[in-house]
Amino acid sequence: MSKRLGEATLADLPDAVVRPRYDRRAVTTGIVHLGVGAFHRAHQAVYVDDVLAQDPHWGIVAASLRSPDTYDALEPQNGLYTLSIRSGEGEALRVIGSIQRVIVAPQAVDDLLGVMADPRTRIVSLTVTEKGYCHDPATGTLNETHPDVVHDLRNPHQPRSAPGFILEALRRRRMAGIAPFTVLTCDNLPSNGRTVKRVLTRFAELFDPAFGRFVADEVSCPSTMVDRIVPATTDEDRQRISETLGLSDAWPVVTEPFTQWVVEDRFPQGRPAWEKSGAQFVADVEPYEHMKLRLLNGSHSTLAYLGYLAGYETVADTMADGAFERLIAGLMNEEVTPTLHMPADADITAYRRALIERFKNPALRHRTWQIAMDGSQKLPQRLLGTVRDRLRENAPIDRLALGVAAWMRYVTGVDERGGVIDVRDPMAARLRETADRAGGSPERLASGLLAMREIFGDDLPGDPRFTGPVGAALARLYAQGAKRTVAEWVEAVRP
Repeated sequence: MSKRLGEATLADLPDAVVRPRYDRRAVTTGIVHLGVGAFHRAHQAVYVDDVLAQDPHWGIVAASLRSPDTYDALEPQNGLYTLSIRSGEGEALRVIGSIQRVIVAPQAVDDLLGVMADPRTRIVSLTVTEKGYCHDPATGTLNETHPDVVHDLRNPHQPRSAPGFILEALRRRRMAGIAPFTVLTCDNLPSNGRTVKRVLTRFAELFDPAFGRFVADEVSCPSTMVDRIVPATTDEDRQRISETLGLSDAWPVVTEPFTQWVVEDRFPQGRPAWEKSGAQFVADVEPYEHMKLRLLNGSHSTLAYLGYLAGYETVADTMADGAFERLIAGLMNEEVTPTLHMPADADITAYRRALIERFKNPALRHRTWQIAMDGSQKLPQRLLGTVRDRLRENAPIDRLALGVAAWMRYVTGVDERGGVIDVRDPMAARLRETADRAGGSPERLASGLLAMREIFGDDLPGDPRFTGPVGAALARLYAQGAKRTVAEWVEAVRP
């Protein structure tokens, strides 16, 4: 296909394709976003696109902190891309125009810092995944030995990490007498705003105690809860969408109809009117965050590890197996929900019901392997927090333990048929070494992995109420495989 999506070709789009309803030439930058991945482009960038017709001062400059791939795809398209919303009823296409340009941070450090330090930038948002915060997932504190932290402390004017870029931009603004921007994290961290504030404050203290006090006192970091399922874009997606457009789109994003954004309303320099596009502003986001992290993300990770081991490629494939659906429904209803404390107007039953339907959406090819990535960073937020709350009540954790055990089996790097698992994780080398030392023994594997305090902390490895169920579940997975384990387990607990 010779023609490419871009400003010059918007008029060529079919009438059914929604396009920006504002003059992009009038848009100015108000937001810098770090971590321009598929989720940002299917979520926050869409909420921004919704408000630009009424207020054009919130355009996005997006930055990739590592790879130039997104820049290479979007720069020739003037930042435009297609959002595909898929369900069993079909596909709706919309071109999003809120991203003005993309910066590849390692290639343009001063450019990115300059935009972040510009007084017109009032929000710096992030989707850099759990590992991008250079923190200890078990404690939520800065990992002061992280290679990027060590580098940025020595080279503050040439940062590599997201916290390093934020702090150097804040330092420049402070020196110039410019008020600090709001730091808006949209990643799955517990109390994500407070976690980021803690990480940034400690990082700043290591530069200079006075700078640390400034960050602690003056920089707003509201917590958020974000919810939308966004699978990785496939070549099949690109071809199908480009054929519908009649134009080539190098990197569309595919998502589901459901979207949710709950935000603490603490923006000293102002914010877009996101409530007009469906965002919910609250005084305390933590109950909603727990609901999403534990019900959606915890279930997703459990499905990913067990489903992958059972040979299922996608979440929908896994949920088509009735035993897995019953397992996840039981996990949500019986082990997760009792740990939640929601506002009176929150309908947890409806949320759980919607999650089951979302997981079963056959139009979303959300690969179990994709969700399984970075498990060492995800487990503390998605499963282990719930485990701790259950243990405090002396309540059973059998389904949670099975999810943890499935992760342990997965990170050995060898599947149930002897094939290689491509384990993508910041701790992949240590995980594999631990698995190799275990020599195929589930007991030694569990013992070695539980010794990783960065994941399990100091409490869980010494608690037999946790280690016992996890060890038993892991032994069953080794002995009879994931599919049979799940089938027999749900049959045994069938009412």
